[in-house]
Amino acid sequence: MSRYRIAHAEMLPELAGRWDGPAWRRAPALAIGHFHARSTDHRPGAGAKLLHSGDILYALFRVDDRYMRSVHVDYESDTYKDSCVELFVQPEGREGYFALEANCGGAFSLRYVEDPTRTPNRFARWSAVSPGDAAGVRMAHSMPARVDPELAGPVSWWVEVAFPCRAMEPYCGPIGPLSGQRWRGNLFKCGDETSHPHWASWAPIGEELNFHQPRYFGDLEFE
Repeated sequence: MSRYRIAHAEMLPELAGRWDGPAWRRAPALAIGHFHARSTDHRPGAGAKLLHSGDILYALFRVDDRYMRSVHVDYESDTYKDSCVELFVQPEGREGYFALEANCGGAFSLRYVEDPTRTPNRFARWSAVSPGDAAGVRMAHSMPARVDPELAGPVSWWVEVAFPCRAMEPYCGPIGPLSGQRWRGNLFKCGDETSHPHWASWAPIGEELNFHQPRYFGDLEFE
């Protein structure tokens, strides 16, 4: 079972991508390194750190990439098709989970999925987080919003997210202070419509190429 302890932030992250900066120094790094068998031979180095401030979950992703592209610039667009990182989190005591998918240019989608069974309408039971609620999510990124044509050479990039509980609560109910809670979740790196598609996860996802499998989520423990 994959486990990660989310440290309490001694100072709030500056949303500047400072992997070893004062705010992130005591956050352990996790590797997004379990690549699905259908991935091409491009296996980017990807990792993340998580912190919390009691009512906000912070995530910092860092990727050493190639074949990078970003063409989706709107909220709720198909960012997973670009060079993308993803954070799925299931609050304690809930059946549903939040799926946040952000491309390297900072565009993202955010959904609350209660039944991930695939249907023509994505899932059997899910809600798109409204633009008003999603506006509470702060996103910082190192790359421009649009990267087109694709960059074939080596590129290092980062995305940093501040995900407040108040953006989640209209969909899953009151969360309360994060300290001491135990959530489930997973983190991903993908690039479905790059020239070298790949799919990597923190917690292994089994043989099916499907990130939406909460039974494979790891444990997230809030300090």
